[in-house]
Amino acid sequence: MISGVTPEPAVLDAMELTSDPELEARFGESAHRILADLVSGGAALGWVQPPSRDEVVDLLGHVVSAVRAGDAALRAAYLDRRLVGLGYWLRYARPTHRPHADLEKIAVAAAAHGRGVGRALTTALIADARKAGIEVLTLDVRGDNTNALNLYRSLGFTEYGRLPDFVAVGEQRYDKVFSMLDFRRQG
Repeated sequence: MISGVTPEPAVLDAMELTSDPELEARFGESAHRILADLVSGGAALGWVQPPSRDEVVDLLGHVVSAVRAGDAALRAAYLDRRLVGLGYWLRYARPTHRPHADLEKIAVAAAAHGRGVGRALTTALIADARKAGIEVLTLDVRGDNTNALNLYRSLGFTEYGRLPDFVAVGEQRYDKVFSMLDFRRQG
């Protein structure tokens, strides 16, 4: 590393990830560690308590199966062959919603925050959505997650709705903010 220069994360797609036996073997455990640590720290990833390793491995297995069927994209970010982030989108299951997908998770290890990992993952997933012919890519964010809201806005997502005090974490309540990136309106 050149002094003062942060290396760019290597962002692999699901096929690249699963074609490297060493990375694939460590992926589930590494992803579990990132997600569990983030949730323990209060991150808004859909869990109140940290998920179990089996829960994360099952989720990722479902996503990889959907990728193979053409209904998802999965990206993993590495710095020095160490997983520092992951994200995925899934195509909507309803027949009338099939042209669209939902960006369900972007998770970056706390030690890698501020290093462009979330932006690199999201940018790659947006490119995957375009390539897959997705018309509208949606996502939702807990209202207090200003870093994520700013990132998504900077990448072209627009807010299309908000459910006040919808997300319950113990006694705390947060808005659920809906955003979209409409590829139909882009040249």
